[in-house]
Amino acid sequence: MIKYLIVDDEFMAHDIIKGYCDLLPNMRLMHNCYDALEAIDYLHNNEVDLIFLDLNMPKLKGFDMLRILATPPKIIVTTAYKEFAIEGYELNIVDYLLKPFSFERFLKAVHKAIDTKAIPQTKNTEASTTKTIFLRSNKKHIQVPIDNILYMEAAGNYVKVVIAEDTITVREKISDLLNALPKDDFLQVHKSFAVAKRHINTIEGNRIFIREHTIPIGMLYKRNVAELLKY
Repeated sequence: MIKYLIVDDEFMAHDIIKGYCDLLPNMRLMHNCYDALEAIDYLHNNEVDLIFLDLNMPKLKGFDMLRILATPPKIIVTTAYKEFAIEGYELNIVDYLLKPFSFERFLKAVHKAIDTKAIPQTKNTEASTTKTIFLRSNKKHIQVPIDNILYMEAAGNYVKVVIAEDTITVREKISDLLNALPKDDFLQVHKSFAVAKRHINTIEGNRIFIREHTIPIGMLYKRNVAELLKY
């Protein structure tokens, strides 16, 4: 669960950001703050993973608030003022959204925040983290732990992403989807198939077995498999 805070003096901005977050799974609004001092007070006793931060607020500006916080969480700036972008990146913000921003641009920023933070998705006492990816299917975005992906199969203009408990169909090229995933974790073994290395059970002839699934190895991709086996 990604715990987030909205810090903005405009009520409409709160409604827009929360509305966008409500379209995403595992996003939990912890508090609405209408100035930076209120946010600092809240953060003294509470932890969040992500803050959506406006800059031009009364009492204390957004970047001044960041300088006060000893260990700020990930920050996505939401502002109407583009001239402060360089200063923002010097303060290690994740992204800088200019109002008004679209849902697609908002989603890109959230995805970047998740990738850079590796926000914990489990309640284990050990330092366990799970990286995720948002997959768009049927006009909604589904957050999927990358470790749960077994393999992918291209089907025309779509890709079937097979995970442990489900299959998600996305309108995407398999090459573009592979570029969005960790290169060391996935291997293309056929023009229409890519597999998660960690989930391979056995390799036999021109076939890869992952749980109850059988994935073919294409002639042009045998070298990929050979390198995996270190022939």
